[in-house]
Amino acid sequence: MKVWMGRGVSVENREHSTSAEELAVWGESFEAKQPQELLAAVIERYTTKIVLACSFGAEDVVLVDMVHRINPSVPLFYLDTDFLFPETYATRDRVIERYGLQPRQVIQVKSMLTPKQQAAQHGDALWASHPDQCCELRKVEPLRRVLKGFDAWITGIRRDQSPTRANAKLIEWDRKFQLAKVNPLAKWTSEDVWTYIRVHEVPYNELHDRGYPSIGCTYCTSPVMPGEDSRAGRWKNFAKTECGLHKAS
Repeated sequence: MKVWMGRGVSVENREHSTSAEELAVWGESFEAKQPQELLAAVIERYTTKIVLACSFGAEDVVLVDMVHRINPSVPLFYLDTDFLFPETYATRDRVIERYGLQPRQVIQVKSMLTPKQQAAQHGDALWASHPDQCCELRKVEPLRRVLKGFDAWITGIRRDQSPTRANAKLIEWDRKFQLAKVNPLAKWTSEDVWTYIRVHEVPYNELHDRGYPSIGCTYCTSPVMPGEDSRAGRWKNFAKTECGLHKAS
């Protein structure tokens, strides 16, 4: 149950006229409001040109639930790196079933290279030798490709996830991908997220119950010890905490 924006697919470019300053001011007006109010406003403003980025982590499944209650026609996409955990695919399937998502609403986006092609061109286990390059090939380029079809994207980043996300705005201009970026849960805590999941019985990735607060690819994700940063399990032994999706260019 998916629409595949896979290898070799191009998407038509689009224009955006709202300034970064206007977006920031608009976002600040929601600082004292609930995420659902922000979501309702941006979905109304961008209608068919807004999409939810979903990794099927805790924050993202919360956003799936919220968006579905506001406008169930809003699509989501996920970056299928070919190295996701089986539990992540299982969560995808449970989310699709729970919310009755149609194939056109679930966009699977893949790298232009298969894992075998990547190994042939860049060497085996690229994630172990050059993780930034691996993320560029399997995440950043596919993301750039899919976002060209939209004017705004919704993400699940929170300010307290890591120092690199501490200054995330509720709405901002994404200079790297050239569209509006909406972070409805930016001011929420992990406790807020899990309270919502429990209250609304939202399907979630069972890896969260095994010490994985942040879940990415199998080769680059490890459990986190008590007291560690929530993203400490990503790219262990590397000075890397982000895959490049949420950094300014």
